[in-house]
Amino acid sequence: MQEAVINIARISYMSQATGQPAQRRGDGGSLVAAPSGLFRCKGDGPNDYCYVHATRGDNHHWLRLVDVLGRQDLLDDPRFTTTPERARHAVELKAIIETWTRQRTKFEAMEALGQGGVPAGAVFDTAELLDDPFLRERGMFGTVQHPVRGDFTMPGWPVQMSESHVPLQSAPLLGQDNETVYGGVLGCGGGQLAELHEAKVI
Repeated sequence: MQEAVINIARISYMSQATGQPAQRRGDGGSLVAAPSGLFRCKGDGPNDYCYVHATRGDNHHWLRLVDVLGRQDLLDDPRFTTTPERARHAVELKAIIETWTRQRTKFEAMEALGQGGVPAGAVFDTAELLDDPFLRERGMFGTVQHPVRGDFTMPGWPVQMSESHVPLQSAPLLGQDNETVYGGVLGCGGGQLAELHEAKVI
């Protein structure tokens, strides 16, 4: 898992050129791209945000974002014409974008931006992820039948193989397979099992 996250966060290692570790940026997003980060959406909940990112490589995400926002006037604003200028004026740019996102729920913002070709994602809590129809369809969550707790829905395994399906099932209860292990595998008879139980060995 660490290797996967390090690979995704490799942009942070640009700071190594200065001999210093990367500084914490909160939701500041990319070191050089703007807009990039969390934008407040409609609602006052702790997760009512949408993450929006415009690549620093060229202007194509920025042009799409302006189109979705209906703010073509920003194309002539000298503060936002280039990637470096947008990075320098990230605070002002965030305020402009939030006038749009605050009028929409995080789901509406994500949907509109995604359809417009802008990388964006709503901030989900665990309950929202659990009920997400896409993740359910993909099999990321499964329901196990637990002998004590009953039905319990939990994250599954993200790797899906066409010819190697492992069913999601409940782990055995403590001591549930004692008879199979001690009797069938180790050859203990019923009397020995009783003695082990009585001595609280098992």
